[in-house]
Amino acid sequence: MNAAHIHLLLNHLPVVGTLFGLALLLWAMVSANAEMKKGALGLLVLAALTALPVYLTGEPAEELVAPLAGVSQPAIESHEDSAKLSAIAAGLMGASALLALKSARSRREIPAVLGVIVLILAVVTAGLMARTANLGGRIHHIEARGSEAD
Repeated sequence: MNAAHIHLLLNHLPVVGTLFGLALLLWAMVSANAEMKKGALGLLVLAALTALPVYLTGEPAEELVAPLAGVSQPAIESHEDSAKLSAIAAGLMGASALLALKSARSRREIPAVLGVIVLILAVVTAGLMARTANLGGRIHHIEARGSEAD
């Protein structure tokens, strides 16, 4: 197993985890379910943590796939730039979700403003990760490139 394989195995975890955590957090906020909010926040922390090994295996994966036939170098660069933003957003989302969980532990409930901040960061992170994943697919999947000429 090499870095490219690990990258491909793990890359869905932060994307799906963030989307699922976001949906769960929204549902918990609408239904005012404190326990569900805690579960959603925990899932968002976990999604953020999984983004780290995905990001760290990206560069070694690039070195392995860049020389292969059919691989788009411009797609690699776009994916890499987007991945940096996604990793930063995931870190901010995870840190704020962890802060909200710690706050809930001492107060028995999550301050509303902190919940909204996590929600906003989760929306931004989900969008950035979806874009990053789409750009990653274009690296070797010609059919995903659309009308782009590489």
